[in-house]
Amino acid sequence: MVLSALPGVGDRLAKKITDHFGDEQAALDSLRCGDIARVAEIDGVSPKRALSLARLVAGDSGSFLATKEAEKLHKDILNHIQNYASAPATRQRMQLLMPVEDPSPRRQKSTDAMRFAANHPKRMNEIASILKGLGQTRHSGDRYERVVVSKKPMDSLKKWCRVLQPGEGETWKDYTVFKRVTWIGGGAPADAPEGWVVLGANPMPEMIVPERTIAWFKNNQRTLSTLVALVDDAHLGDEDDAFLQQIHAAVAELKSLPEWLNSIDEQGDLDAIADVKDRLWKIVKALESEVNEEVAKAMDSAKMDLSGSELLEALSDGAAFQRKLQNATSVVITDAMEVAKQRLAEELEGTGVRVPYSIFTKDWPAKVDRKVVDELDTALANKLSTGEAEHMLNLARNLGPLQPHCEQAVRNLIELDQWVAVARWAVDNQCTMPELADHGIHIEAGRHLLLGVEPDAVTYGLGQCAKKVDRQSLALLTGANSGGKTTLLELLAHTCILAHMGLPVPARHAVVGQVQALHILAKAGGTQSAGALEQTLVELASVVSDPTPKLILADELEAITEPGAGARIIAGMLLAAEAQEDTTMMLVTHLAPSIIKATGRTDLRVDGIEATGLDADLELMVDRTPKRNHLARSTPELIVKRLVERSEGHAQTLFRDILKMFQ
Repeated sequence: MVLSALPGVGDRLAKKITDHFGDEQAALDSLRCGDIARVAEIDGVSPKRALSLARLVAGDSGSFLATKEAEKLHKDILNHIQNYASAPATRQRMQLLMPVEDPSPRRQKSTDAMRFAANHPKRMNEIASILKGLGQTRHSGDRYERVVVSKKPMDSLKKWCRVLQPGEGETWKDYTVFKRVTWIGGGAPADAPEGWVVLGANPMPEMIVPERTIAWFKNNQRTLSTLVALVDDAHLGDEDDAFLQQIHAAVAELKSLPEWLNSIDEQGDLDAIADVKDRLWKIVKALESEVNEEVAKAMDSAKMDLSGSELLEALSDGAAFQRKLQNATSVVITDAMEVAKQRLAEELEGTGVRVPYSIFTKDWPAKVDRKVVDELDTALANKLSTGEAEHMLNLARNLGPLQPHCEQAVRNLIELDQWVAVARWAVDNQCTMPELADHGIHIEAGRHLLLGVEPDAVTYGLGQCAKKVDRQSLALLTGANSGGKTTLLELLAHTCILAHMGLPVPARHAVVGQVQALHILAKAGGTQSAGALEQTLVELASVVSDPTPKLILADELEAITEPGAGARIIAGMLLAAEAQEDTTMMLVTHLAPSIIKATGRTDLRVDGIEATGLDADLELMVDRTPKRNHLARSTPELIVKRLVERSEGHAQTLFRDILKMFQ
């Protein structure tokens, strides 16, 4: 697939998207997995546009949800399912769950996940808990101090670091002014300077700027910890379920990830070297004090016997006396300095730096030789720098090849988590996978899930997949206000949308005819002007006369104009829809008798949702399942009856008189 070939995406936008992601394949991968937020980072691309692009890449033609009302019902039911997603990244990806021409692959994935949720509810909850840490992986926008020197152009790296091409006659020595260099190809130094990385002509990409490779793993540690948890989970050995096998297969290439991810923060001897370097002067000054204290303590108890002749000699030759005195104390001083040297050796153990032959000057009292300490500090700094470089390169060398596997695993798991969400939603709401047919729609014990109350179950059908007595392709639905006509219309729409998405539906059993478009025609806001009415009629005519396989669900279309004219207009539209053999249509209406009269037909199907009366609290009692071929009573009579009971005085008398008019 080429970005510029997508509808509405020209060369200019395609280049902006490609530049943002680094290459076209990375951009397409991100769009396919629903990374809407990252696409929306591109200048001039709104979140709505980003979602549209992602849906195009995912294969949505945008023609199934044929009206704004259909789009709204899709959004509402999808939001309900998204609440079961483990992670925000999954909720975002689920926006790509649009109706598709062939829902078979999704049906299989949904079925696998639902079976796992039903058979292993505890394990499903454990997996969902692990997946909470999922998120889209990201590279930081940081630039690095490293300079890449390569004879081949490496423009893709220029946003991350400085990239140079050697000029005519230049050698590696011309680049020693830079602290950190990656030299690629021939002409490299035999012994690389400190901070340099020398690579062959075709290096591993992750080794060129090793800091960036390691930074990716650090920045994405929360998501990568999820992968580690799944690697550990795979060791439980309970992979007898097909869906669980898919989850564990996503991390099959990452068995070494836990070890190397942990090693990022495990510096080993480098931490010891840094610690000794930081404390070096404090250590040697403490040893200096200890030597002087030890010698002073030893000399307090020392004695030197002199004969008379030796005393006279000392008086006549001070130098000779000094030598004798030095001989008497040298052993004590030497021993004390040797102990100090041994203690320093213990401090330096594990750093790779050796203790010098002597750390004190020849003066007394004992003093640390500053030059020697400076040399020790430099040696520790070199070891630290070299060790950090080796550690960094070792990490990049071992983590780098895992990065593409991690990115693919995250994409796979985000998709699998959406099936986890679907399955958990289906189990909680007692949903089942519908059968697919060629024409019509039929639901048994279907429930509208978005009412905010416990829904009543409804059974209803139209078209060839319905029960034998309900196989008409067209029906009028009548009945009480607040009786559930619009609720049933929306339930049919939800069922049709979910079935074409490859998802389960909220019914005990359902059969859905596959269509190319769903038209939801909502009630008009009131009598329209001549121009608006003309526009509405043109749109209606194009819908009902189109031979495309479709389901039309219309709600009180008669409101477009006055009742008498509305009934005649709707009658014509119904007859046009009935003439299309691949069209199924239900119309919610209060004008059924007038519409039937206008058609001149006696065989049109009219179903009714009947309000049977008022309960003890004067609330409507309604049978939500329509009665077949039954013109239901209108609610106003019952409303007036309720007003008779609830009003007083003159108003009550008036309502009682009005009620008599219904009888």
